[in-house]
Amino acid sequence: MKHRPRIFWIAAAAATATVLAGCGSGDGDAVQASSAASGSTPLAVVATTPEVADFVRNIGGSDVSVTQIIKPNVDPHDFEPTPADIQAIASAKVVVKSGAGLEEWLDRTIEAAGFQGAVVDSSQGVKLREGGHHEGEEHAEEEGEEHAEEHDPHIWHNPQNAKIMVTNIEKGLAAADAAKAGAFAKNLSTYAAQIDKLDADNEAAFAELPAADRKLVTNHDAFGYYVDRYKLEFVGSVIPSLDTSAELSAKQLSDLVARIRSTGTKAIFTESSLPPRTAEAIAKQAGVKVIGGEDALFGDSLGEPGTPEGTYLGAERHNTEVIVSALGG
Repeated sequence: MKHRPRIFWIAAAAATATVLAGCGSGDGDAVQASSAASGSTPLAVVATTPEVADFVRNIGGSDVSVTQIIKPNVDPHDFEPTPADIQAIASAKVVVKSGAGLEEWLDRTIEAAGFQGAVVDSSQGVKLREGGHHEGEEHAEEEGEEHAEEHDPHIWHNPQNAKIMVTNIEKGLAAADAAKAGAFAKNLSTYAAQIDKLDADNEAAFAELPAADRKLVTNHDAFGYYVDRYKLEFVGSVIPSLDTSAELSAKQLSDLVARIRSTGTKAIFTESSLPPRTAEAIAKQAGVKVIGGEDALFGDSLGEPGTPEGTYLGAERHNTEVIVSALGG
């Protein structure tokens, strides 16, 4: 993943963030109003990504007020925090991150915000894949810039990893608000069962697809955990990286076209948070269809709030339905 010199920018943003202290931030305001009416005080939580924010909402329910930093269809690999984000972190009791090196900006932002609360790394305990679809290794206790280069951070695409993530989140919320621990545990039990059903439904869907047709080409290398879980064959990606900043060389482009043709791959899948132009050009050369538009996969993001795809479960169901339909057609 790429690194940018943001220290000076973040310092300046921290100085200006104080003007936002009296302003509402994120989607926690409605929960705060509801909780105020009922006489309870919700736990103020900042969640970095759409996936993690959805997990926190499901585990925390009405007992948490969630401010989501990265909005739907924003590339997390190219994200820069705003003064409002710094203020939200400064006002929170808990910060929940996806982890595995995805949020390169977070440590510096937390420092700029002067945040003294708990940081929950939802990736703790997940068996991480190294880049390039190789077998992973256990997540180290300490995480740094070098770690971010070595491992695939798109851990939620394996529902079994998502269960680990929500369990970590439940523990973090319970530690921060022990009085609500029972409610958090109950919510975890309910939501974990829903994740199990998602996993079983995905397995059943791919069981109907001949092994020879289970070949995947995507915008970037975001689906390694998904590929491993459901025994697909990863043919390649338009962006040859876990990050979205890399670009195909002329040789890599021609090699990808050749692999698509030689393997009999049926389609290239675009992603909701990335432009489809290069994928369309490669598909034209390879003579295959492009799956995009409303059928674009959710690789780094979720759909818009209020839609089925605006939740983790809905986005993952969408991905499986689109992939199975396109490859089985």
